[in-house]
Amino acid sequence: MKRRAFCASAAAAIGAAAFPFGRAFAAVSAVTADVTAVTGAGKKILLRAADVEDFRAGLRGQLLLPDAAGYDDARKIFNGMFDRRPAMIARCLGAADVVRAVRFAGTHELLVAVRGGGHSLSGQSVCDDGLMIDLSLMRGVRVEPGERLARAGGGALLGDLDRETLPFGLVTTTGTVSHTGAGGLTLGGGFGRLARRYGLTCDQLTSVDIVTADGQLRQASLTENPDLFWALRGGGGNFGIATSFEYRLHPFDGRAVGGHLVYPFEQAGPALRGYAELFDRAPDGLWIEPILATMPGGARALILDVCMSDGLESADAVLAPYRRLGKPLKDSVGPVHYVQLQTQDDERARIGGRYYTKSGFVGQIGGDLVDTMLEIIGSAPVPRARIAVPPKGAAVNRVAPDATAFWHRGPLCSVILQASGDAAAEDAGNVGWARSQWPKLEKFTSGFYANTNLSEIPTARIGEAYGGNYERLLALKRKYDPTNLFRLNANIDPKGATTA
Repeated sequence: MKRRAFCASAAAAIGAAAFPFGRAFAAVSAVTADVTAVTGAGKKILLRAADVEDFRAGLRGQLLLPDAAGYDDARKIFNGMFDRRPAMIARCLGAADVVRAVRFAGTHELLVAVRGGGHSLSGQSVCDDGLMIDLSLMRGVRVEPGERLARAGGGALLGDLDRETLPFGLVTTTGTVSHTGAGGLTLGGGFGRLARRYGLTCDQLTSVDIVTADGQLRQASLTENPDLFWALRGGGGNFGIATSFEYRLHPFDGRAVGGHLVYPFEQAGPALRGYAELFDRAPDGLWIEPILATMPGGARALILDVCMSDGLESADAVLAPYRRLGKPLKDSVGPVHYVQLQTQDDERARIGGRYYTKSGFVGQIGGDLVDTMLEIIGSAPVPRARIAVPPKGAAVNRVAPDATAFWHRGPLCSVILQASGDAAAEDAGNVGWARSQWPKLEKFTSGFYANTNLSEIPTARIGEAYGGNYERLLALKRKYDPTNLFRLNANIDPKGATTA
């Protein structure tokens, strides 16, 4: 397919910016003092003022140092638990800026953090004393309705994709919170309300523009750099900085049946077991995520988050057995536009909240797992505790595990434990509780999702995120990033031993 230019900043995307945007174009003073920074290996270095000024002057975007206006806004990410201060923030306006930033980082062996949408739960899109390469201004989305394709900038959010594609009666798989970055979601795999129908987000890719560690801008597709294209579909941020993504789109008019079924906690056990039996036979167009959660005021409940995107004429019959799992406290399931479902969790998962998350893949929702989840949430001393069990199956499982870098196609679902709060004073209690409870759930899991709980995973266990694809990914890491410039991710260390 011919390469096409695409709009660097669609008006709709600018209007919906999740982080401050306007000050990105304020004047920045020339660099006149040396800059203290840190390398990827953790060594402190001094960058000459002339070198940093040359870097700054060559950017179309901005280079922000800690004393610059807008620096504190630019370093903020979704998870407020991480309050880190990069030595420099390169706010890129296009691929050329990213190339320049990667070359500067490589020359000086800098610690590099890459911020796309800034939704990194593990905090790795920002760093202390290194270079933060910020793509958040690269949010443009261009749709080609006739070819059923969309090209999105490396900083685009999921909401940007939905808002641009749905007016054309088209859609692609995205996640479940609209201010999530498309880049990180896609590179790690990408679950969402349409995954059972169309496959993972990474399965929708047709090409990726990426700046690799040698500072070269490459296109990866089935015909260009196909080995790199394979790795980018589930291998995370290990192989470079993706400046744009091209997605395959599917016909969809936006009509859905969805909402929440909320059951009292005392009915949660039988309801979860009944759900597991029912959902094993669910049609591809049905997505239901069970969530056990503490509610405002201290009550506990089971929430079934429902989205039916296909076969709506039979929705009442399909959903009737789920409604009979108990006596719902609330039943808001009904005709709804898909975008409304995609934004309903935005406030709960608010930007700046403080989140601690652990997760793993689960083969089935059996009785022992149900009992364990009930015990954990039933006795949770923290005010905002939840265990979510987002489903997979259907189209996700029909792709061979080695067809892309995303290996874990077989498990029925994920299990995600999260504690959250608003104040730093709550962190110790939330983190301590989640860490103490996770081993009870972890024994039911096999492997984990590369986009969660990364900062605490020992290097020796990283292979569990990539399963049987690890060896091939390790070889490609050695080819495309032999010095491990891109290490703040579910990192495949090129110096690591093979598992053979």
